[in-house]
Amino acid sequence: MPELSHNRRLLILAICCLSLLIVGMDVTIVNVALPSIRTDLHASVSGLQWTIDGYTVVLASLLILSGSTADRLGRRRTFQVGLALFTFGSLLCSVAPGLGWLIAFRMLQAVGGSMLNPVAMSIITNVFTDPRERARAIGAFAGVVGVSLGVGPVLGGVLVDSIGWRSIFWVNVPIGIAAFVLAAIFIPESKAERARRIDPLGQVLVIGVLLSLTYAIIEAPRVGDSPEIWVLAALCLTALVTLLRHESRRQDPLIELTFFRSVPFSGATVMAVCAFGAFSAFLFLNTLYLQDVRGLSALQAGLFLLPMAAMTAVFAPISGRMVGNHGPRTPLLIAGAAMFLGALPLTGLTDDLGYGWLLCCYLVFGLGFGMVNAPITNAAVSGMPRSQAGVAAAVASTSRQVGASLGVAIVGAVVSSGAGATIRTEFAQASHPGWWTVVGCGAAVFLLALVTTGRWAAGSALKVADLLDEEAVPQPPVAGMMKP
Repeated sequence: MPELSHNRRLLILAICCLSLLIVGMDVTIVNVALPSIRTDLHASVSGLQWTIDGYTVVLASLLILSGSTADRLGRRRTFQVGLALFTFGSLLCSVAPGLGWLIAFRMLQAVGGSMLNPVAMSIITNVFTDPRERARAIGAFAGVVGVSLGVGPVLGGVLVDSIGWRSIFWVNVPIGIAAFVLAAIFIPESKAERARRIDPLGQVLVIGVLLSLTYAIIEAPRVGDSPEIWVLAALCLTALVTLLRHESRRQDPLIELTFFRSVPFSGATVMAVCAFGAFSAFLFLNTLYLQDVRGLSALQAGLFLLPMAAMTAVFAPISGRMVGNHGPRTPLLIAGAAMFLGALPLTGLTDDLGYGWLLCCYLVFGLGFGMVNAPITNAAVSGMPRSQAGVAAAVASTSRQVGASLGVAIVGAVVSSGAGATIRTEFAQASHPGWWTVVGCGAAVFLLALVTTGRWAAGSALKVADLLDEEAVPQPPVAGMMKP
């Protein structure tokens, strides 16, 4: 890729941020609309979970494939296909005649979404070659999460209250079209120097692991201790073991297991699962609590979530600058502590908890979530060869979506088990174990930050980078040795 001017690089960053904006808004808008969707489509709690997790499971399953496909076939081309599918899927969601159709169209959205954020991150990584400038660009990219979180609930509340929940999917259309056209004009095409082969068995196994695990968690409260759940658990375990054995033997695996020898990369992966699991659970529980228990409208609930989004928007770029100047340790420690403290008071949630307490929790938790994204992304791609940036970024993005899926699945199952048919009247009490889950995730981020950001961890990352470079460049045979 030829060297681009500073202004051109910033324009490319802005175009990539548009993709993150529509994906981020889609998450928060749909959450705010859940009570209206339940009423209109007669959905159960598990139906609401699938409205969220049908999207995130497909997204998580395809992110790695999309990242490697972009490195092989072209990052701009893959990015544009993703924009087209996501926009078309949004249109279909707006006319879904029933819950099953809505979930199916959300899955189509996810196919397109899988080609957006990891590919955009790969584009940014290849455009911004200076490490410090790249860290700041990643911080700005992560800051769009806060913007989308802030715009999403308020815009979603206005649309749901004034037009109806179907209108929440319309906002993706003009942004998606604009990003598609701008990408065609300004983003140069780029590919990895060495193309990776497709791994169809690995892709099927990844889908099997995530789908069986999520389905078992969501449906367990409904079917109880039945053979169906045990079969799904066995299927998940078998698929996972087979996946690890298969990937370890492939020359071009779907999931590059060598990445996980890097302690910062492995730590970032687990922290992404914990952080985004905590966030998705936090958003899911609060949306239902504010509207079902406290009787707020969709717009009022969106406004209540605005302080959390504002803190995320403010502290995400600050976190990016901290990573660029001082490394990921401090922002990760702050993130873990703030997410822990923001959720802790809600472990005793009641039907009449003061709004002041709620706002304080939202502010503190939003600070923590704003701080966590940039250092996770930086740890995932730093030290990796640029030729594999798409795959590394896709693994990190997959971890986020796996966390988001599990967060909604677990807390939804907890609430369903605790409240049963009286979900609206017993929600606060039934949600207590869910809030403890969020607290545990925050604590895990803090502890992992202590362990995975020291000198020993950095040394492991350098060893992995050297190993990947050796694997990427075929070595000449040693004289006297037989060819395999």
